[in-house]
Amino acid sequence: MKRTMFGVALLSMVAWQTPAVLGFCGFYVAKADTKLFNKASQVVLVRDGDRTVMTMANDFKGEAKEFAMVIPVPTFLKREQIHVGEKSLVDHLDAYSAPRLVEYFDSNPCEMRRMYEMSAAAPAMMRGQAMDAANRAKSLGVTIEAQYTVGEYDILILSALQSSGLETWLRDNGYRIPPGASEVLASYLKQNMRFFVAKVNLAEQAKLGFSYLRPLQVAYESPKFMLPIRLGMVNANGPQELFVYALTRKGRVETTNYRTTRLPSDMELPVYLKAQGEFASFYKAMFARQVEKEDGRTVFLEYAWDMRWCDPCASDPLSTDELRQLGVFWDDGAGRQAPNVFITRLHVRYDNAHFPEDLVFQETADRANFQGRYVVRHPWTGDASCSEAGEYRTALQQRREQEVGRLASLTGWSLADIRRKAGLSLNGLAQPAAQWWERLWKK
Repeated sequence: MKRTMFGVALLSMVAWQTPAVLGFCGFYVAKADTKLFNKASQVVLVRDGDRTVMTMANDFKGEAKEFAMVIPVPTFLKREQIHVGEKSLVDHLDAYSAPRLVEYFDSNPCEMRRMYEMSAAAPAMMRGQAMDAANRAKSLGVTIEAQYTVGEYDILILSALQSSGLETWLRDNGYRIPPGASEVLASYLKQNMRFFVAKVNLAEQAKLGFSYLRPLQVAYESPKFMLPIRLGMVNANGPQELFVYALTRKGRVETTNYRTTRLPSDMELPVYLKAQGEFASFYKAMFARQVEKEDGRTVFLEYAWDMRWCDPCASDPLSTDELRQLGVFWDDGAGRQAPNVFITRLHVRYDNAHFPEDLVFQETADRANFQGRYVVRHPWTGDASCSEAGEYRTALQQRREQEVGRLASLTGWSLADIRRKAGLSLNGLAQPAAQWWERLWKK
């Protein structure tokens, strides 16, 4: 039996108020990209008016002959509307928009009377086989409206009269349909949606020389700005992770049928997160805690920014050519400069119980900058004897206490463990650094 990938998924709070952005200017040191998460699907949506270009990067692991996917689409797709893209483009977009850790260094308190404060808002049939398949499909009320070979993928565009016929056709053709799919298929048929069905053409893949599955791209016109996720949950083993990168002309994208919430951002955390390489662990724990706080029913905003600049940059902005390959079809600068593109990065952990509907989006005119950004600030360690130095040390102790408390609140980690790693004793006093000989034979 073929392994089928249904929908996007298998292509696979403590709130602090912050003032308006004045500029970040930090040293970027780490990022929380999609590699941190299992079962992570990535979708790029380029949208302007009723035009959409969707890039689907799958996280399929296994033999290519086992790969197949079924995606509901709102309109008929011609051969020219389907393309095979490059995974590197999605990877670049992920790196560019990923939540990041930045670091700062305190100045000599005797040279600067006031510490610097940050503000941050932030997928060939033979002719006879094709005829037999078409006749069988017709008897089930299924119409094969088109079939294409695009790159290494064989693609069918299907419509159907009823879900039972479509389900039987899929089973007859080697697609493993999990229990519960019929009801979901029926709901899409009621919306007059078609189905984009893709399998890997092994001969074409060998001819092209690719050892991995490249993203599939489709371009279409429809007033529906949505992403079908329900089929992906029918045979899902546990919650799914989805990252949506929306590229638009006007501004930020949000969901209309679920809450879109900004992740906690722009706060100082203990230095050891960077020194001991624990930023990835922090981000996963923090995100899980926010999902729990929102009862698993929220779409989280991780990044919203004008593509033409970033601060601080976790990766270089995408070039005009890269944006065009992802589907940005407008050119406000008539080729003279990068097009006006606003990027919105959304992150959602979803399952059937908490996300019973597909994701429906709208583009807003909000161009306010936001990024998942976390800060470690290294203390001044030099000798200083001025009056400001004493004030600085007192303020530093208070700051470190706030950092460990904030980290515990964000992640649910043990406060005692955080204090130990941060070098703070349980009674609140900073532990002196161990002398080099004290560390020599310590077990």
